[in-house]
Amino acid sequence: MVQHPVAEANDQSPFGTLSPSEFYAKHQVTHNSEYITNSRGLKLFTQWWTPLPPTKTIGCVAVVHGFTGESSWFVQLTSILFAKHGFVVCAIDHQGHGFSDGLDNLIYHIPDINPVVEDCMRYFKTFRETHAPNLPAFLYSESLGGAIALYVTLRQRGAWDGLILNGAMCGISAKLKPPWPLEHLLFVVAAVVPTWSVVPTRGSIPELSFKEEWKRKLGCASPKRVTMRPRAATAYELMRVCKELQGRFEEVDVPLLVVHGGDDVVCDPASAKELYERAASADKTLKMYSGMWHQLIGEPEENVNLVFGDMVEWLQNRAERYKDGDGARAAASDGRA
Repeated sequence: MVQHPVAEANDQSPFGTLSPSEFYAKHQVTHNSEYITNSRGLKLFTQWWTPLPPTKTIGCVAVVHGFTGESSWFVQLTSILFAKHGFVVCAIDHQGHGFSDGLDNLIYHIPDINPVVEDCMRYFKTFRETHAPNLPAFLYSESLGGAIALYVTLRQRGAWDGLILNGAMCGISAKLKPPWPLEHLLFVVAAVVPTWSVVPTRGSIPELSFKEEWKRKLGCASPKRVTMRPRAATAYELMRVCKELQGRFEEVDVPLLVVHGGDDVVCDPASAKELYERAASADKTLKMYSGMWHQLIGEPEENVNLVFGDMVEWLQNRAERYKDGDGARAAASDGRA
């Protein structure tokens, strides 16, 4: 049974009572970080985790976090989980998130998803060429990160050996959308006052996302976490992205694992199921976990270990297939080898 490192956290620190270095050592992984500068002159924070011997590195996982999230805190614990099971893991903080610069110095401001997608593609490409040139590569994504990861695979066909969508933003739940008539007038508001941050949603995202209260407190305890309503241009862009992707589900052909909480009221479970059904992927799996919420890491320990155990098994199985020759031949045929 996989044991997710979140079990060692407390409501104030993802590392519990340990220092970060002690936590990494306990889980037999190394950690490094650096800032990169993107084409828009923004400094973006990146970090990566590598398994220590005797664990062999069998693949690469690129992590894409969600809206108001970061590559540290909860996401870092999942990255450590993947690393200790044989994957070199890299992650980037999107503009205005975590330790990265914000567009116009604003936090959580993404009026256009395309530059964020480009940031991910460029960083992941460079990282893979430097740290994992001959290994199978997978994308792991959460919430908005799922939409970004889908764009990455649609623009880099054949470059990825698999994609995990965890609570992916394929559609925003009707329970979270701005109330009528604002939802239908949002394009006007976004054009006139794009940075207006009082777009109402129908609930607090942390309260709707984390089932366990102590994990909700931990999520809000991050020094980089700010509780605020979405900016107008960002809210409009997120809704536009969902609509655009829903029209392209048949184009998705990457090996796919869709995991989603059946009681998710942030990102629509029905849209995730529709993606699975319409995707052209020959290798696709849907795991809809009845009764679970948006943040699957926010579930009780037994549920967390079940869900993330399924992910680790899926990654290891496909890394093994690559090693046996199928993936290597595919990589050679499309120029990745």
